[in-house]
Amino acid sequence: MAHTFLIFNFGTDEEAAQQARHRIEGWKQGFRLGKKVEFKFDRQSPEKNEKPEADDEARPKSKKKESEEEGKVRLVVRLDFSNHEKHLAQTWVDRIPADDAFKSVKSEVIHHNQSAFEKISELFDSLS
Repeated sequence: MAHTFLIFNFGTDEEAAQQARHRIEGWKQGFRLGKKVEFKFDRQSPEKNEKPEADDEARPKSKKKESEEEGKVRLVVRLDFSNHEKHLAQTWVDRIPADDAFKSVKSEVIHHNQSAFEKISELFDSLS
């Protein structure tokens, strides 16, 4: 079976990432997709400043500062359809990025024959 990965970069918008997750979970249940559609979050922590923690605790944080301190969030979706389900797999490759929850974010589709496939596959397996 050949996998296809869809990668959505939500930046620091955790709320949009969670809405996208709910959307995929709804599709999984509604269409009984089971293990054919799996997803994991790749959260990259922000770079730490050299400031001591006491200074950070003394100052109240503004909303802008809080969003800057959040890490970047990517949603990695793995489509796992068998070879005789090629048409169905292509339907999901087209459907997911076209949904409102995913339209506003940068996305990338990686098929099993592309050079970045191995790297993304290892990343997906390493995420919890």
